[in-house]
This record gives sequence, C-alpha cells and structure tokens, in this order.
Amino acid sequence: MWKAGGCRRYVRDHIPPTTVPGILDRVSTSPDDATAGLLRTLVDTMDGPVVDREGWESFALILEFPDGAFNEAHGYVYSPDGVISAVACDPWLVAPAVKAYTDGCYPVGDALPRKILVQFDRATGRYMTTFEETDEARWKATPRTFRELREELRPTFD
Repeated sequence: MWKAGGCRRYVRDHIPPTTVPGILDRVSTSPDDATAGLLRTLVDTMDGPVVDREGWESFALILEFPDGAFNEAHGYVYSPDGVISAVACDPWLVAPAVKAYTDGCYPVGDALPRKILVQFDRATGRYMTTFEETDEARWKATPRTFRELREELRPTFD
C-alpha cells in the first residue's frame, strides 16, 4: 500500500493473464472476491460510442463519489493499435460491486473517497486502484486537458 497526500494506491498481480474475452469469469476464486467482482462488473458494463468489446487491452475507469455516495463510472479503453475510446458504465449496474469493494476498504461510518481510479491490463492481468480522498478536481477531463488526462490514466505497472 502507498499513501501520501490524501491518496492511497494498491497494485496487485494475482488476476490470471489472458486475452480471452471471458477473462474475469475465472477471477472469482481470487483471494479478493470484491475486487474481482468490481473488475468483472466494470468490464461487463462499460460502453461507449466506439468500443471494441473484444479487442481492447487495458482500461482506466474513474469511480466518482460526490457527496459521499457512488454515482458515476467513466474513463478510457486502450486498444493495441493505439485507439483510445471514452467509455462509461451504468451506475445502477455497477453500484453493488462498488459497494462490496468499498465495504472491504473502509470501515462502516468512514467517509468514502472522492474518487477511485481503477486501472486494468487485460494481457497481464495486473490492476491498480488509486484512492483520491480529498481532491474533487483530480482526474477531471476538460476540453483543454482530456488528451493529456487519457495518457496520464493509461495503465502502466512498472
């Protein structure tokens, strides 16, 4: 675990690497079922105007908690050919998995983070979650910053 400046980051390697579309079907035996459930739900529900459902290699999705409650999941899908597609997940479908995940990270009664960045690499199975506890503006895309932001969010696990 890494913590500094109101942000916590977790990096994990235990999801089995594969490029098969059903990758997350086999994750439920992982030691961290809430994380596997969250990743599976994000993959199953992410959608956008130009999303290659079978050809993507990684994603970066931001879970937002304005006023202390989850209400939005959005981000980018990265393809091997360099295409970056904007995506979002239906918050009603994602909410139970987000709750299960945050219940494992935060004691009952503790304030939830402002945002959680979930990054996942499909080929290696590596993922990382970064918790932003205080900065509401972090990872906010604007017309001036969206190109830089999507590169900043691109999963790298070095």
